[in-house]
Amino acid sequence: MLKDLLKDYTIILASGSPRRQKFFNDLDLDFTIDVREVQEIYPDHLEKEEISNYLAELKATVFTDLKPNDILITSDTIVWHKNRALGKPKTLDEAKDMIASLSNDTHKVITSVCFKTTNQIKVIYDTTKVTFKELTKEEIEYYVNTYQPLDKAGAYGIQEWIGFIGISSIEGSYFNVMGLPTHLVYETLTTLAKS
Repeated sequence: MLKDLLKDYTIILASGSPRRQKFFNDLDLDFTIDVREVQEIYPDHLEKEEISNYLAELKATVFTDLKPNDILITSDTIVWHKNRALGKPKTLDEAKDMIASLSNDTHKVITSVCFKTTNQIKVIYDTTKVTFKELTKEEIEYYVNTYQPLDKAGAYGIQEWIGFIGISSIEGSYFNVMGLPTHLVYETLTTLAKS
């Protein structure tokens, strides 16, 4: 399996996200965590996956000390709604406004993953469509005040209470909405290990 294919490599996950770290554990991979500060600013003209691709690759640029057998993995998730990107809210009020804007509508969740070695950079992405029912003001208030929406793109986690009661349909990868298109990560690492 993949773990055996990667036995001669060091997988470095550059993510502080507990969800992404759990995914790598659940994929049965040995990895180390190395998170470095980077200003997540992108050019205004970028849209949709161009934004998440740019940010995932940007996070990889600060790693200039990779060894020949290292595979660095960085990632970025955005919510694309009404022709704009929703990142992580900075305040609880902003979180409430974000969720209210997603209520009774469909949006896209886009996650990009960058794989960097000493001799190549490869960026992949996946898009999932998510539809929310019409949420009441009380439901939004309860979720924002009870959970931690500030560390999530679009201010919500599909795996939390708001996802249980509010999401009426999903088209695409569920895990992508949680922050990692696990099937594509598995495929890409398999290809890298065999190349």
